[in-house]
Amino acid sequence: MSFQLTRGNVPLLVSIPHMGTEIPKDLQGGYVPRALAVEDADWHLDRLYAFVRDLGASVLQPQYARYVIDLNRPPDNAPMYPGASNTELCPTRFFDGEPLYAGAAPAQAQQDERRATYWQPYHDALAAELARLKQEHGYALLWDAHSIRSEIPWLFEGVLPDLNIGTNAGASAAPAITEAVAAAAAQDPRYTRAVNGRFKGGYITRHYGRPQEHVHAVQLEMTQKSYMREAPPYDYREERAREVQPVLRSMVEAALQATRALYGR
Repeated sequence: MSFQLTRGNVPLLVSIPHMGTEIPKDLQGGYVPRALAVEDADWHLDRLYAFVRDLGASVLQPQYARYVIDLNRPPDNAPMYPGASNTELCPTRFFDGEPLYAGAAPAQAQQDERRATYWQPYHDALAAELARLKQEHGYALLWDAHSIRSEIPWLFEGVLPDLNIGTNAGASAAPAITEAVAAAAAQDPRYTRAVNGRFKGGYITRHYGRPQEHVHAVQLEMTQKSYMREAPPYDYREERAREVQPVLRSMVEAALQATRALYGR
């Protein structure tokens, strides 16, 4: 199994598509040695978001690294942010723009195989769990959890805000949900924030967020400096994590409460 799904009992699914840190042994030889340290992973988010299990949320997380295949990119590999630097369905570069592969990048047939082996099962599970939650509760909320280094010139200028809320410019979630999440984020002035800024939501948010069908999706891209060391060995910083976790919990709870309010249950 290339992913782990824990089913909950509230209408909330937390997806953590970039937390995988493994590269299959049969693929490792194609990468430059540096790639095996998977520096661009969304490190430790399962630990940071451990509280969602107490809330009764479902949690979906992969085993393998985004260097194998990016679960938050469309299956046709269309760019998510036209005009900006983008990573592909099967990434070919590190976040600093340097090549991931020692030789040629995966051919189309290899990409198709990875999509069938790793991408499709994750999305089948995601879609099925959202359908289960919607059937049981009448609606569902998807929270897509991400983290990233605060400064990556190849991807964005300057320093990224700490909390980047994305709802595909308002298309993936009802306005009341976006407003509730933003208000919760604003309660702690230590953390800068943005709504539908550089990170508006990737494929998961854009594809599954369908408010007209009673399924709402929110992406949170947060800076890693808020809870961990952004340089090797990428260790979890307990004190920082304890400070930001109440903010995260408040944001997730606000999204869930706002979603429930829309449907009166």
